[in-house]
Amino acid sequence: MLQYIFSGNFYRCIFSASALLMASLTISGCQSTPKNDYDVDYDFSQLKSFTLLDVVNAEDPLTVQRVRENIIQTLTQQGFTQQAQPSDFNVSFAFKTEDKPKSSGMSIGLGTGGWGSSGGASIGTSVGVPIGSDTAKIQTIQIDIIDPIKNRLIWRGSDMYDFDMGGQDKADRTAETVQQILKQFPPKKNQ
Repeated sequence: MLQYIFSGNFYRCIFSASALLMASLTISGCQSTPKNDYDVDYDFSQLKSFTLLDVVNAEDPLTVQRVRENIIQTLTQQGFTQQAQPSDFNVSFAFKTEDKPKSSGMSIGLGTGGWGSSGGASIGTSVGVPIGSDTAKIQTIQIDIIDPIKNRLIWRGSDMYDFDMGGQDKADRTAETVQQILKQFPPKKNQ
């Protein structure tokens, strides 16, 4: 029986389970869940129209324009109407870009093998050397919904994403992030 426990099949099972665990950790590490908070006493059911407030960011006007367009598109698709003031709610946003150290590329692996009638197992590591920049960027987007009559915050949502370069990839990631944030607005009663 002891020989069966330490046979090649046992090590293959360990290897398979480890590979599945590493894959699931990698996938879950790439996903972000938008965060939100809101005034629990506010009646969001009355909101029909919005005004997008001007946001100025001289350092990154492309991102300002992308976030702006995506907020308008997403809220319009949700049935809200954009209009000049006065409207039922105002929308403002902010974002920040930070450096994030890239992974060192270190990995740990398990392996099994057999030669003749004996089996064996091994554990090894490898270290990858990053080529190019040693940092990636993290973009955090925050969207605020403001009651225009009392000029107070009633809902805030935020999320972030990683990117290496600008262009179409960043534009797509910005759109996805804005949509994910606003998918939680207006808040449901059970949130």
